[in-house]
Amino acid sequence: MTARKTPPPLADEGNRRAELIRAAGHLFREKGYDATTIRDIAAAVGMRSGSPFYHFKSKQEMLKAVVLEGMLSALAAIEAVAACRLGPRETFQALIRAHLDTILEHGGDFVPVLLHEWRSLSDESRAEIVATKDRYEAIWQKTLKDLKRAGLIRDDSSLARLLIFGSINWTAQWYRPDGKLTIDKLAQRTAEFFLAAQSK
Repeated sequence: MTARKTPPPLADEGNRRAELIRAAGHLFREKGYDATTIRDIAAAVGMRSGSPFYHFKSKQEMLKAVVLEGMLSALAAIEAVAACRLGPRETFQALIRAHLDTILEHGGDFVPVLLHEWRSLSDESRAEIVATKDRYEAIWQKTLKDLKRAGLIRDDSSLARLLIFGSINWTAQWYRPDGKLTIDKLAQRTAEFFLAAQSK
């Protein structure tokens, strides 16, 4: 009688899915969504070319997973900051630190993919991501309102938030972990810069 093979644990399947998301994110950032093939992604994690379809229906679904997983991770980080109920200045610096962590440490591929491959997402995928993005931005917007109420900034508009995001996101282009600034120090200096610039 032939022994029946034991199916792999569900945790292993989850790990393989996570590997695919990380590999896809890296390749979408490096090569672009259009130029990246399922074969490329499979090869990056040591799978056969058709194996990723066990986890995802299409490359489009992979793109959505890359962006959505990054957004959900970033949202969880700033929700934890908001739950601490710090003062406006301390909350602002902690939000910047969490955003920098997303870009520079744990989610380095997701922000560039979000920014550069937004057009490649289907309308349905965008709608799901926008709902998460709105929750993320609402926490920042509330913090800007709190800062203005405390007299620490003059402008708490969505434009101010977008300019802050743009500046922080650009650190991915120049920040070096072996440089003079730690991420904690960068977060502190960034908060001081924006508060000083807006309060004049």
